[in-house]
Amino acid sequence: MLISKRSGNFTLYDDSKVINSILNANARVSIEHISRNLAAAIADEVFTELTENNDVLTTKDVREAVYRNLCDRGFYLTAKEYIEYKK
Repeated sequence: MLISKRSGNFTLYDDSKVINSILNANARVSIEHISRNLAAAIADEVFTELTENNDVLTTKDVREAVYRNLCDRGFYLTAKEYIEYKK
């Protein structure tokens, strides 16, 4: 799946970037814990969700899907940190 970056360039979806972003945001939240395995599961769900109807996505699409997925799982503080980190 191609991701359209803010710069106008395209890159392939890289779940390791999503996983690391989730873990970095979670590291700044002391009362929530997300394991690498859970972050990988979230990245997989985001990929599956976004590829159902799209061939090319924006970084905003990915960011919003990760945010929704974190909130759906009750990781509200991590979701907030994730959005702040990705601005």
